[in-house]
This record gives sequence, structure tokens and C-alpha cells, in this order.
Amino acid sequence: MMNFLRQSRTASLILTLIRVFLGVQWLEAGLGKLLAEEGFSASGIISGALNGNANPAYPWFTSFLSFTTNAGENTFLFDSLIPWGQVLVGLALIFGAFTLLAGWAGLLMNSSFLLAGIISENPTFIYLQIIILIAGFNSARVGLDYWITPMLRRKFPFLHNDISTIRS
Repeated sequence: MMNFLRQSRTASLILTLIRVFLGVQWLEAGLGKLLAEEGFSASGIISGALNGNANPAYPWFTSFLSFTTNAGENTFLFDSLIPWGQVLVGLALIFGAFTLLAGWAGLLMNSSFLLAGIISENPTFIYLQIIILIAGFNSARVGLDYWITPMLRRKFPFLHNDISTIRS
């Protein structure tokens, strides 16, 4: 299974479909927040997690939220990070540019939402992003990473791994 995910051209096409699907979902979510008339505020999400109004949130994560937002009073950092993070992850996944970084960032956001007690599509997206990360370069073979990754690996030798076996 690992060889199929990491080296098969068929898998790269399937991974491209998964990657673009996730990218569109992230982009729509982020643009919806950025273009909303009333603007986006994470205060509802954060106060729901802190006060236990949502599904039960993890205690250590609510401690983190309480610490970083002054008990939910200052959410301005998350008000910007969430929508812009969603837009950037969406664009990166759609175009296949810095795919593994975008997959990791999306996984981090989905996990954070899940830890805050927001279930929705987060578990599904987590599984799909894990598949993208396991597949490595093959998940971005059809995309801008086809050119970006070899260029970065020439400039930064510590990034070398199995790309030569994939491209040949």
C-alpha cells in the first residue's frame, strides 16, 4: 500500500483529486469568513470551547485557548489566522504548491477545531490529509510542486529523499 501511495501514477491522479477537493473546501471556508459582511470572529468558537457550550473540548486545549486569548477576551490573532490560513491552505492544495506544508497546516487546523469540540467534517478531512502526507511527493506530482520540489532540493541538499526514484 505504501509503494502504491508513494510511487504509483494512478495513485498520484487519485491523490490530485483528493487534494483539489480539500483545497476547494478550505478555500470556500476561508473566503466565506473573509468576505462576510459582519466579518469573522473566532470568539464564538473559543467561548464555546472555554464554557463547554460546544461538544466537550479537551481540557489541555481549553487551557491553551484560555492562555492565548486571555480567557476568550482577545481573539484578534485567531480572527486573522483562521480565515487566512484556510485560504492559503486551499490555494496551495488546489495548485499543488508546497502541498506537504499545506497538508500539515490543514491537519493542524482540523485537529484544533476538533480539540475545541467542533466535529463537522474535521475527522474526514484529517484522514484525507494524513493520506496526502503519507503519499509524500506523489500527492503533488500533478501540480506546481513537480517543479518547486526539485528546485528546493537542489538549493537545500538536506531535502533529498526518494524523488529520483519517482521521477525516473
